[in-house]
Amino acid sequence: MNLITRWERKYGKYAIRNLMLYIIILYGVGFILNLVNPDFFPDYLSFSVPAILHGQVWRLVTFLIQPPSYDILYFLIAMYLYYMLGTQLERTWGSFRFNLYFILGVIGHILAGFLLCFLFRYDISLTTGYLNLSLFFAFAATYPDLQFLLMFVIPIKAKWLAVIEGLVYGYMIVTSLIAHDWATPILILLSLLNFIVFFLMTRNVRKTASQTARRTARRVVYQARVKEGQAASPQGGKTRHRCAVCGRTEADGADLEFRFCSKCEGSYEYCQDHLYTHQHVKNGQA
Repeated sequence: MNLITRWERKYGKYAIRNLMLYIIILYGVGFILNLVNPDFFPDYLSFSVPAILHGQVWRLVTFLIQPPSYDILYFLIAMYLYYMLGTQLERTWGSFRFNLYFILGVIGHILAGFLLCFLFRYDISLTTGYLNLSLFFAFAATYPDLQFLLMFVIPIKAKWLAVIEGLVYGYMIVTSLIAHDWATPILILLSLLNFIVFFLMTRNVRKTASQTARRTARRVVYQARVKEGQAASPQGGKTRHRCAVCGRTEADGADLEFRFCSKCEGSYEYCQDHLYTHQHVKNGQA
């Protein structure tokens, strides 16, 4: 069991559900704020290391309300895209892992801002551009064959869009190093810290697609079982959940919780006592 799994078991109940909805709302606040007073955000809310060191610590988080664009059409398109990416990742990973991924991205941005200030005397006004890019990279690695319509016309798979973006930023890093500009590579790499560390080092990218397909299949089976169980109460003899090890159902205790195992091949559900202790089923055999 890896570290993140242990954290999830211990702190998962504190995760913010549907986090991307709240992020979109913050972007909306930033967009409206710019319409009311364009100078308020850069003067009081944007990321600025000197201002933070002088006591304006709220800038460590308020820079997150800056929307990706102030053009209304592009803003609406971006909000739809980011909400779709974020909510789908949360459904696949779970709320805790998605929260952790997003927070790690924010920390990477903050570290980049402080390092650039201390090492190069740059007072960078950070945006959330790289943070949103990291969401797309994670989505492309999780759903590599999902197609997007480039310019609303050309179908292209997510993995190729991610490769193109990666080559662009790789080119920026190389050219900056050749020009002895260390600030740009630091900003890019630390801003994408969540993808580099969390995703590549803690998740098996090659197995993600198949695991996601199995989760989807199990979810369909689970929803079908729930609908079947709605016609009768547990006391009536029909139950929605049954542990594949001990056979207990929700009728055996109101405090029992049941989950499907992501490592078992097939639709196997377990109670909380056997979810982490059962022998995984492979090819129909335990």
